[in-house]
Amino acid sequence: MRLNTLESNLQPNATNEGRGASPASLATAMVLAAGRGERMRPLTDVTPKPMLNVHGKPLMQWHMEALAKEGFQDQLINTAWLGAQIDAHFGLNPDLPGVGRIRLHYSHEGKDFGHALETAGGIVRALPLLAPVFWVLAGDIYAPDFQFSKEDLVKFQTSQYLAHIWLVPNPTHNPDGDFGLSHQGAALNVPKPAERFTFSTIALYKKEFFAPAFTGLPLGNPQGQSAPLAPLLRSAMDRGQVSASLYTGAWTDVGTPERLRDLNQQTSAP
Repeated sequence: MRLNTLESNLQPNATNEGRGASPASLATAMVLAAGRGERMRPLTDVTPKPMLNVHGKPLMQWHMEALAKEGFQDQLINTAWLGAQIDAHFGLNPDLPGVGRIRLHYSHEGKDFGHALETAGGIVRALPLLAPVFWVLAGDIYAPDFQFSKEDLVKFQTSQYLAHIWLVPNPTHNPDGDFGLSHQGAALNVPKPAERFTFSTIALYKKEFFAPAFTGLPLGNPQGQSAPLAPLLRSAMDRGQVSASLYTGAWTDVGTPERLRDLNQQTSAP
């Protein structure tokens, strides 16, 4: 069901791409939706991967509803590949089932630069539209039971860390994992064969994590430079600036047509 309506785009607080947004309307969550989804072809030749249907709704909408249920109604979506479809579907103030209207900002990397900026480049591009502390997660994962807790955000906000990431047990397609986890809750940049877990893509960040001193990119990434996230996380872990939690609930990286098929063949959804 298309959620973009004339009424949704005429809401008085709607501001496309965050122009003129007040501090109170800065986005507290960013859903990453700019990637090409090469492994999901041919499905992604005509549909952005986060818009593929899972249990009756676009994959990314599961996150958007879960965030809104916990009070995070101001959200930001970055787009590139077939990004106009995302904008056309959701608009600026979509009325999501069970949670009501939310307020969306967009960072249209494809429109502005002709390509996606990778994760860190995209976040830095969107940084002026984001709150001092904000959630980030990929629009192509499925974690229907994850709770975007305000308590977790407040605890992190008052901590010494610049990032808090959620790790998951390693799926079969990533048996060696990504990062380690100390008994004290610190994320560790450790090599194989040390015990490592998979980065779920779900994280809380402070804006300072993406400061030019760490990223090498100016605020707002005006030149549209591409930059991956993993090297920034590893460097910050080496500085002791990243904490982590292990999440053991349902989680799927919906990266191939086979995983999408298997997910939709499961008999139940929340």
